[in-house]
Amino acid sequence: MSKKTETVKRATLQQMNKMKLLYVMLLFPVIMLFVFNYLPMYGILIAFKDFSPGLGIWGSAWNQFEHFTRLFSDFLFIRALNNTLWISILKIVIAFPAPILFALMLNEIRNQKFLKVTQSISYLPHFMSWVILSAMIIEVFSPQRGIVNFIITSFGGDPIHFLSSKLYFIPVLLLTDIWKEVGYGAIIYLAAIASVDPSLYEAADMDGAGRFKKMLHITLPSIMPMVIILFILRLGGILNAGFDQILNLYNPLVYEVADIIDTYVYRSGLEQFQFDYATAVGLFKNIIGVTFILGANAIIRRKSEHGIW
Repeated sequence: MSKKTETVKRATLQQMNKMKLLYVMLLFPVIMLFVFNYLPMYGILIAFKDFSPGLGIWGSAWNQFEHFTRLFSDFLFIRALNNTLWISILKIVIAFPAPILFALMLNEIRNQKFLKVTQSISYLPHFMSWVILSAMIIEVFSPQRGIVNFIITSFGGDPIHFLSSKLYFIPVLLLTDIWKEVGYGAIIYLAAIASVDPSLYEAADMDGAGRFKKMLHITLPSIMPMVIILFILRLGGILNAGFDQILNLYNPLVYEVADIIDTYVYRSGLEQFQFDYATAVGLFKNIIGVTFILGANAIIRRKSEHGIW
């Protein structure tokens, strides 16, 4: 070993020794990540077997990809897949830009007290579970007691069963998803806006640019790398249409438009005890998600300098 290599090694060890407490702190999340995210991958084998709890994973017989063949001949799965894609696309088109627009608007507020109150109110729904929020939403849209139907009937209209109607359920889903996440989702964009060079705004002032033009030509382009990264990650979850939200809000009357892959897996796996088939569906979903992340990142890297890697 050369003298230079020994020097580098000694310096590295000294640096690691100085930061040993940080490594100890890092150890706990790494262990949790391994235990809860990597060890369970062993269970993927169930997707390729006729699983019997009595025989265990290794004792169960291989099924020659039978569950994956069944996927595309199962009408309920095809319907769930179509619903999942449709709801996810709507959330990307409508709900994804909402935090960006909200962050841009918050950035234009000059009254600090009003800004703090607005931020606090908008963050609050994120920290409440869908179990609690769903109970509130059901009451708000109730045909008998809800304030929405009270307003409708006050103007001479008939009560609408929003959560039991295939026409209105998806709009309610989108509206409540935006309401829950728009404030918290804006935090990361506000942080990106805070890092914009103030001299750019000063130069725009000298050129006579108004607040809207500064937002359009300085603020928005400056946060675009963050928008792209979050968009790629969102595409990776294209088959995540909001399990908690839908499970707590839907009912058999809207299965035709609201039953998604996650709720289909829930019913197949936990209610019908088809653990192997449900695992196959979940594995298919995750493979599609990884494919979308890789594809979206590759396309964006070709067209621009931004991307996750």
